[in-house]
Amino acid sequence: MSGPDGFEREFEFNARDFGEIKKLIYERAGISLSDSKQSLVYGRLGRRLRALAMSTFSEYLAYLLSHEDEWQSFINALTTNLTSFFREPHHFPILADHVKKLGRGKQISLWCSAASTGEEPYSMAMSMVELFDSYRPPVQIVATDIDTRVLETAQRGVYSIDRIEKMSPVQAKRFFLKGKGGNEGMVKVRQELIDMITFRQLNLLDNVWPVRGPLDAIFCRNVMIYFDKITQKKILDRFVPLMAPHALLFAGHSESFVQLTDAFSLRGKTVYELKSAEPKK
Repeated sequence: MSGPDGFEREFEFNARDFGEIKKLIYERAGISLSDSKQSLVYGRLGRRLRALAMSTFSEYLAYLLSHEDEWQSFINALTTNLTSFFREPHHFPILADHVKKLGRGKQISLWCSAASTGEEPYSMAMSMVELFDSYRPPVQIVATDIDTRVLETAQRGVYSIDRIEKMSPVQAKRFFLKGKGGNEGMVKVRQELIDMITFRQLNLLDNVWPVRGPLDAIFCRNVMIYFDKITQKKILDRFVPLMAPHALLFAGHSESFVQLTDAFSLRGKTVYELKSAEPKK
């Protein structure tokens, strides 16, 4: 049997199925799938069909609509999690300088809104340890993601050793413990870093977010690219009341927020501040 892109398929998968999947993932997670994602959708959801011993996507979709507990697996399958420690590295010195200017006596509150497998919030935590020269800086980080599977990895803080090979030897030694015996080839984030972070499941389309302000910085990097302009604006506007007047918003390298809302102005390379924070002329 062939799919909507004309290739032979293990499972029956037609244009109607793909159209329904596009509609459902947009409604549930705000993700806007282009027609070029048909093979990706087939491959990722095909694993769910095998796990459930199904032969067609229409059978799976009927099951999805009648089993609320399947929705998280559906969302997990269709979310992309590409990350690394200190990805887009120019942001972390900016974050450290920003926190330094806030003063030593302040409790710092940060939010990583797309934590994936944890590399980004742990990079934030490492930057704060380096800034304060303490494993227990006055910093609390909330790290959220829509995908429960990657959050489990993040909470464990265990990675293959090749994930830290681009770090300096000093950072690797300071922030990770090497596995021994059956854990050889693995590293674990130091417990003090894990203790700095609260991991929570969050769908940015949810009416209620388990995040409280005022926040001193929000990392929302390489997330908006999966949403359409309307959804992007709604999310950005919801950030505003959670942010302290001085707060910074960090975006991904291919994202631009200036044309989406008049609440933010560009502070630096993919770094934004509230327009209300700009000095009066």
